[in-house]
Order: sequence, then C-alpha cells, then structure tokens
Amino acid sequence: MDFWGTVLVLFRRWYVALPVLLLGLGGAGVIYASIPPTYLSNGVIVLSIPTTGGTVPPNPTLPNPITNPLLNFDYGLNMTASILIQAMGSPEVAAELGVKPGDPTQYKVTNGSTNPESMSSGPFVFVEAESDSAEGARAMVARVVARTKQELFNRQTKVGAPKQTFLTAIDVVLPTTPEPERGSRARAAAAAAGVGGLLSLWSTFAVESFVVSRRARKAAWRPGPVSASPRDVQPTGARG
Repeated sequence: MDFWGTVLVLFRRWYVALPVLLLGLGGAGVIYASIPPTYLSNGVIVLSIPTTGGTVPPNPTLPNPITNPLLNFDYGLNMTASILIQAMGSPEVAAELGVKPGDPTQYKVTNGSTNPESMSSGPFVFVEAESDSAEGARAMVARVVARTKQELFNRQTKVGAPKQTFLTAIDVVLPTTPEPERGSRARAAAAAAGVGGLLSLWSTFAVESFVVSRRARKAAWRPGPVSASPRDVQPTGARG
C-alpha cells in the first residue's frame, strides 16, 4: 500500500487510530514521569612529574635541575594514566568504593575519549559519576578521584620508585555541580510513543482488513436472481 492509501485508511478509520495513538502518548508521558531523574557530575585530574624530574642523581652533590612540572610531560605519564584508568574500572575497585551492579550510583574513569582502544592519549584522567541524587553524584566523583590518587601512590610504592620521583595527581576540574540527565527518560518515553504509533497503525489496518473481509463474505453469500426453468417457458402464441 502506498503512502496516500495509508493516509486514506487512517482517515477512514480515525475512530480507531486516534484513541490508540492517544493511549500510546499517554503511556509515554506516564513512563517519562515515573522514571526518576539521574544526575551527572565530572572531575578531571592530570598526572605530573616532580620539579626535580623523574630520576635520582647518582651523585647527591649534583642534583637534577629543577623544572616546571607543567612543562615536563612525557609518554610515561600517558602510560601511567592508562594503568590507573584500567585499575579504577575493575570490579574489585568498584566494590571497594561501594558500587555494585544495579546500584543507582555508578561511575566510570576514562581518558576523555569514547574509543576504548585509545587509552594512551594523554596524562589526563576523567571521572564521571551518575546517581539518583545530586549529592550522591558529586560525592562519588570525590571518592573516585581520591581513590585514583591513592592507587597512583600505591603502585609507585609497590615498584619501589624513589619518593623524590613520585608522580602526583593535580586536580584540573573539581567535582562539578551535578546536572540532571534527561536522556534516558526521553529515550524511554520516545520508545513508548513509537510503540503507541505502531499499535495505532496495526489496529487501524486490522479493523480495515476485518471490515473488508466481512463485506466480501456478505457479497459471496448474497443470493442472485432466480432464473426460470426451460419447461416453464411457453412458446409465443401457445394457448392454454
């Protein structure tokens, strides 16, 4: 059936299409109102080399030159950031932070890229938390950032790095003011509205098909005109 044929059927069976469509839109509104809003908060830290560099001089009388950490970024920082991102994304660390699958409060730690294969793109560590309350989202970002800094310290201690060369994590963006995230609610409502529209089309064409089929059956069973038998037909001019 072409477009105009569909429009004609909808116009002819508006008493079916309109109520079902309104029910679908009403269901979408109920779903949108029933889903609780979620809040997002973000934080960013950057890894930095100490002012005296990443090595200890063999001769204490000849110390390393003092440099500006913000001018001293190398690939090692990128690799360390990748290690921290992978560690913070593990289920064990999430459990230590009190996050379980299905909890309303969740977090993720990334390098700011949506491509999971691009893990070594910079010394930045991005933290994002989602919760059913604004304070819960902000508090989760703060906990994850603090745990990331502790993870950095623990790993450097474990490999026996000299304390003078320890990398530090600097806060670039403190936990931001949580903002409501309406995307999930809007998607659920749009899906419900779409289902309502499909049900409206389906019910309309179901009624149309039923009516057309019933008319066809009535036409098939309607008796035709009775024809006279040849024996009842008398020749012209015959007398009784």
